[in-house]
Amino acid sequence: MSNQHAWSTVIIGTALLAGLAGTASAQPETMAWGNLTGIRLEGQLLELNSSLCVVEPGWSDVSRTGREKQQNTYARNGKVETVSINMAPPRALREQGVKWQLVGKETVEETGTGSASVGLEYTFAEDANIEGAYYCFTLPAERYSSGSVELIEPVVPAPERISLAPGANDQNEYLRATAKGLRFVAPKRRLEITFDAPTEIIIRDDRRKNDFSLQIYVTLIHGKATAYQTARKSLAIKASGEIDRSPVTIALNADRPGQRFDGFGGNFRIQNPRLDPQVIKYSLDTMRVAWGRVEMPWALWQPSEDMDPLAAARAGKANPRVLRAMEMAQALARKGMPVIVSAWFPPAWAILGPRPVFGPPPAKTEAGAAQPKLPPPPPDEEGLRGNPLNPAKMDQIKESIASYLVFLKERYGVEAAMFTFNESDLGIDVRQTPREHADLIKTLGPHFAARGLATKLALGDTSDANPVDFIQPALHDPEAAKYIGAVDFHSWRGCTDENLIQWRDAARALNVPLIVAEGSTDAAAWRYPQILLEPSFALYEINLYTRILAIAQPASILQWQLTADYSPLAGGGIFGDNGPLRPTQRYWNLKQLASTPARAFALPVACATPGLTCAAFGDIAGGEYAVHIVNNGTDRPATLTGVPADVKDLRVLVTDAKRGMQEGKRVPVANGQAHFTLDAMSYTTLTNAPAPAK
Repeated sequence: MSNQHAWSTVIIGTALLAGLAGTASAQPETMAWGNLTGIRLEGQLLELNSSLCVVEPGWSDVSRTGREKQQNTYARNGKVETVSINMAPPRALREQGVKWQLVGKETVEETGTGSASVGLEYTFAEDANIEGAYYCFTLPAERYSSGSVELIEPVVPAPERISLAPGANDQNEYLRATAKGLRFVAPKRRLEITFDAPTEIIIRDDRRKNDFSLQIYVTLIHGKATAYQTARKSLAIKASGEIDRSPVTIALNADRPGQRFDGFGGNFRIQNPRLDPQVIKYSLDTMRVAWGRVEMPWALWQPSEDMDPLAAARAGKANPRVLRAMEMAQALARKGMPVIVSAWFPPAWAILGPRPVFGPPPAKTEAGAAQPKLPPPPPDEEGLRGNPLNPAKMDQIKESIASYLVFLKERYGVEAAMFTFNESDLGIDVRQTPREHADLIKTLGPHFAARGLATKLALGDTSDANPVDFIQPALHDPEAAKYIGAVDFHSWRGCTDENLIQWRDAARALNVPLIVAEGSTDAAAWRYPQILLEPSFALYEINLYTRILAIAQPASILQWQLTADYSPLAGGGIFGDNGPLRPTQRYWNLKQLASTPARAFALPVACATPGLTCAAFGDIAGGEYAVHIVNNGTDRPATLTGVPADVKDLRVLVTDAKRGMQEGKRVPVANGQAHFTLDAMSYTTLTNAPAPAK
């Protein structure tokens, strides 16, 4: 996880938190980076997929806002969401000489059933040689390609209706016209977009890239932009469509247990000694946490090469932050959980080169010019980060790390289950190649053993699930395999089913657990923490976890974090909220997941309905089962089949924007079937495990 934190700049007002339940009815669904995913109608998402776009000359490339692609802020005030963005070309375009900086502001307001208004403001910090700047919508081809589009008040006469069916193989532009709006009509969808003034509209697809989705470009700046040129536009959006309430069947197979699920876990990297303890205590006191991960503050453990850190620690001279990290590990070990120790910042003596400075320089202006003050451009999210270890210092490096683990064991009684360098594929903050990662495992593993440590190395600890190639050299190296205690990835940027299967298979090949060592969906959320309170954020997070559990079958998912950082709690001074400490929807999701029976194995469960994600577990020896279901749509009747014969009824737990792990009426089971209702935009668990003692 990134180290970029700014506690003094992020504030959530108590008024927002007090009115959180009211946001559940907010129908536009806006991501923190400004993309409007769609409009909810009775819980069902009618997709829009908007973004702020800059198009290069000749339509050679399109830069779009997206997760971690730009700097942005997010805030909600009642029904109004405001996103500010600072956007530059991606690194690949900058290397080709493309240069521009767009500072944008977007407001999204719910205005009625299926309706929203959008206000836009774009400003360029310098002259920009571009095709234009647009507000873009991407509509799924499967929903709209059999429909048509109508122009509303076109400036010049135009066809009454234009088909959206694919044309010739090289045809990718359906429409280019100026009008007051557009009306899309498809068999199960209807979408109307109107503007405050006649606006140029372009509709196209990009079949050259095998993208057949319909892309609508609403023009804000046509052609080249000049320095400090500002464009503004207002849109009104109205969406309607058929609501899918068809019954669903969820098929459980309790006869084919898979990998063991130890339970839900958490990260406990202490970054705010004043605010972290209350969240840690609340979390550990109120939910079953099965795995823990803590920091090794390596740069503070041995800041200079010529010191003996173990002797200093034994003499009572260890840095207070080091002691806090070790005390945190001890608190987790006392709870009976295995502890992973991860290092972020290395000491300067152990690395090559100075720390890199990311991002292009701020835009320059002429002296004395009366121009608005713009923020600096966003960081280079794609560039190299961190520093490689100095191979000439490897003996000192392995001794330094091992001595830390030895002191943790002898003074605090904690033998770390595993050691990792955090996200070394990305370089946060030690950077390694795949081969270097394998070699380090073979270096540290035998040295730990020689020092009397049972601590293993985690293979991977990657920034997300995408860099599967990073683990390949160690995975196929028998010498490295002897010292691997788990295979480990983070979940920040999503994952394909194929990637999850590869991680699952890698762990099985080594016969070690798979761990998701950092779980959540948006690594930049610390910059705009109000998003953590949005029902959509909570729903997508638990949906991701449920999907990972079903496909990859990890032993644990460790939340980032169960501290005040990305906090699942509100109040207590966290992010400026001085109200009472209290759980949020995200907390209840996590607690509900943590209620999975101990000693449970992953069980096959089928729920192929779009918008539905399921995972199932069974403690077969104890006869306890749990089925977790995330419904990202409207309410609908459901049937669970394959329930074991000795289960006579099931408890029903539901978390949504207004309920936190609320227990409903028990559902009877007859002939292996249970009939119940899935509520809209909800996380539901069916279980026969007894309720925990209060």
